[in-house]
Amino acid sequence: MPELPEVETVRRGLSNSWIGRRIDGVELRRDSLRFPFPENMDKRLTGRTIVEINRRAKYLLIKLDNGEKLLSHLGMSGKWILDASSSEGKHDHVVLYLDDGSMSIYNDPRRFGVLDIMAGDSHKLLDHLGPEPLGEWTSEDLFDKLNKRKSAIKIVILDQKVVVGIGNIYACEALNRTKISPTRLACDITKEECELLVSEIKKILSEAIAAGGSTLRDFAGVDGTLGYFPHQFKVYDKEGDACTCGGEIERIVQSGRSTFWCPKCQK
Repeated sequence: MPELPEVETVRRGLSNSWIGRRIDGVELRRDSLRFPFPENMDKRLTGRTIVEINRRAKYLLIKLDNGEKLLSHLGMSGKWILDASSSEGKHDHVVLYLDDGSMSIYNDPRRFGVLDIMAGDSHKLLDHLGPEPLGEWTSEDLFDKLNKRKSAIKIVILDQKVVVGIGNIYACEALNRTKISPTRLACDITKEECELLVSEIKKILSEAIAAGGSTLRDFAGVDGTLGYFPHQFKVYDKEGDACTCGGEIERIVQSGRSTFWCPKCQK
């Protein structure tokens, strides 16, 4: 699934192409993805100009000139294709025709993405979300959320109510950088360790955004280019490889997700 850096990469690409463009036509080739489309979505989008594109966690918020927002989540395999030359792909589910003559396509083989229209700032998929990691999130915020949690630290920092958008890949990498075992109880993490963890999470997400995201499975930016951050992975998907400390990277499963870590240096 695309994580925060991948979604931010997409947001920037869409902003460069879409802001100021009027949607002259919308073609819906099905009536739902993960959830049904809102009633008359095609008519509500047609004629509207895109004025701003923001991101909340892994959701894109595409603001229109009437104040409404098109909410887009890429799910497991969704992607927006800009300046498409053809819309005949098997998994091309939504087509936007823009006023400059270009065509943008939402393609999603697994159909686990989301497209909805927000009339205000509240939405059931957004209202429960915690702070943005690259915003004003602090080590004090994290420590307050951890000190009564008896789940493993890896599981807690993936909780979207604690902090949004970190995702499995970057959680593994941040814990390795801070030498914190993913199996330690969250309530046992010290204030000093929280400072390190927040700092490294901010760094690793910023590095991944600068690199254009990750080339995991079928992720690509809106221009079709792949990200390069995987070349910097220290532990993720490296089971059996040597850690920089001389130990061996192992894989365990936590809450159904693979965790990659080094038992020698992560305590």
